[in-house]
Amino acid sequence: MSKSISRQMAEFAIKLKYEDLPEEVVHEVKRFLYDSIGCAFGGYHTKDVNIIRDIYKDMGGKSESTIIGFGEKLPAVNATLVNSLMIRALDFNDIYWKEDPCHPSDIIPAAFSIGELVGASMKEVITAIVLAYEFEQRLCLFATPGVRERKWHHATLTQFVSPIVAGKLLGLNEDQMVNAIGISGCHNHTIGCPTAGKLTMMKNTVDPMAVQAGVFAALLAQKGFSGTEAVFEGKEGLMDTFLGWDTKDQKVKPVQMEGRDGLNEWSWNIDALLGGLGESYKIMECSMKAFPTEALTHTHLSATLKVVTTNNISYDQIESVTLTTLAQAYDILFDPHKYRPESRETADHSLPYCIAAALVDHKITTQSFSDEKLKDPRIWEVIDKIKGEPSLEFEKMFPAKQPSNVVVKTIDGNEYSEYLEYPKGDPREPMTMEDLDNKFSALSNELLNDENIYQIKEMIFNCEEMTIKDFMNKLIV
Repeated sequence: MSKSISRQMAEFAIKLKYEDLPEEVVHEVKRFLYDSIGCAFGGYHTKDVNIIRDIYKDMGGKSESTIIGFGEKLPAVNATLVNSLMIRALDFNDIYWKEDPCHPSDIIPAAFSIGELVGASMKEVITAIVLAYEFEQRLCLFATPGVRERKWHHATLTQFVSPIVAGKLLGLNEDQMVNAIGISGCHNHTIGCPTAGKLTMMKNTVDPMAVQAGVFAALLAQKGFSGTEAVFEGKEGLMDTFLGWDTKDQKVKPVQMEGRDGLNEWSWNIDALLGGLGESYKIMECSMKAFPTEALTHTHLSATLKVVTTNNISYDQIESVTLTTLAQAYDILFDPHKYRPESRETADHSLPYCIAAALVDHKITTQSFSDEKLKDPRIWEVIDKIKGEPSLEFEKMFPAKQPSNVVVKTIDGNEYSEYLEYPKGDPREPMTMEDLDNKFSALSNELLNDENIYQIKEMIFNCEEMTIKDFMNKLIV
């Protein structure tokens, strides 16, 4: 190729202007801002957020960027990690899943922190957020199958996007932007264990750490620090390291490789990453979460809740529950560790636990993963009645569809079933404004009264003429 991949990404990012964005794209950014800030308020009290916040408060430093809700100002690099983890902490923020999964809103704090540092307008911040979604989602289409199938975490993708978002607001030139991508892309590959087996606080933290590293990389590049330009396609770059790329002839080289689910043919879809930039915008294809759980649980939860609420089935009437799921998701969702979760991080990634909580309470909320709920004997009474069945047929339908078939058998001999192909929050069944209002309120009602919530919503949806500094000041509780 005549220009490196990172240079082509940099060119598009630098040229994109707010005036280029269709009205519906700007509106969708505001919807994701509303959703993400609600998630951040929900993460305000979490232990992991407050551990990191306390460390950074003790460290001190220049007062550059505001921490959502709390209000103190920290160095931009540090504020990025705290704010990103606040959005991510409850695993309730957005989701896009194609060959790889991602949560693009994890990157929004890169725009917040650097925007405050340079005194940016909200129009500039909105433009940077569009870039976050654009390249994060395109990278989910880049590896076929995704890097997740090689047992790597999707933070491996974020490392290439966060420096673009920060660099856009810093006003980096093309060479500096290329350097920023190369700096970050050299050292933030993330192994998959944060989301495998017994989960810890790192499950929600690795992606925010990649966001933070991208901000630092952009600041380095601004000062003249150099980074590898051919970080994607060069010798021992991403594509060479993960295989499926001929570095000598610079062409795709499909190879047979062992992944999570057996032997796969590996390749790279460069057109999915770079083709048609600016013709449409990927943010319009991103999903929101109706449940604070791992994304692949959502269709199963939607189907299960429909069965038990429609037929008024209580947990103590159930003999068995069988869920048919994607073959590639089976080992994640039904890992033996998931049947006895000991922490919120494991429980919200455990399909058996999530289904058990839904059977007991006929709903799933952030309180479904509280310490008190983890000790609820009713959940442990029903959880071993839940079984999974992997389906290669469902696998072939993914990611265009996320099918689930749920069969509930009751002790009186009746059987109820429900089949769904995608959950609430998918672009084909988007969250309504009423859904978003209810979600925001539920996440923030310990911090904000109804009037405060209304004022923040009005500000978000009318923020074009604001500065990011004024915007962040309005988020202090």
